[in-house]
Amino acid sequence: MKWELLDSKYLFTDDWLTLRSDSCKRPDGTIIEPYYVYEFPDWVTAVALTKDRQIILIQQYRHALGSVCIEIPGGCIDPTDTTPEAACARELLEETGYRFNHFEWLCTTSANPSTNNNLMHIFLATGGEKIQEQQLDSAEDITVSLYTIEEVKQLLRDQKIVQSMHVTALFYGLEKLGVLVY
Repeated sequence: MKWELLDSKYLFTDDWLTLRSDSCKRPDGTIIEPYYVYEFPDWVTAVALTKDRQIILIQQYRHALGSVCIEIPGGCIDPTDTTPEAACARELLEETGYRFNHFEWLCTTSANPSTNNNLMHIFLATGGEKIQEQQLDSAEDITVSLYTIEEVKQLLRDQKIVQSMHVTALFYGLEKLGVLVY
């Protein structure tokens, strides 16, 4: 089933997005071209619990949707990050001001494997304690809020969280915490 890559051409390259056009050959000999691939750095995110078991959620404006979204904190793995876990700890500290004493890998997912080449590494971060103010990038405007586990479950029931990979992360995190009933 795997395709053979015959050629790749980069159409656009920037810090946050690279677009390439591939020419591929399927096992039956059919040539597929152009096949567009969006290249992104891998991402990290966490279901982040404070020491008193509150879940940290953030709100920020998402221009592509034109709305303020409720999300979990996270971001891109930088070239200087030694591991996905280190990237997650850095992103949580920058976006929320919280440091966590334990990280547990939950899963790795793909936003869209038909077009995107990157992965999202999802963690459960526990023991969070606020140690500093946020250190946001110039394009970030993030509000941090604390929610009980029951409040987060209600947000999911009410479909108030629209970022699909964050919904996935929350379900994995809540399952790991033993608070989901099937």
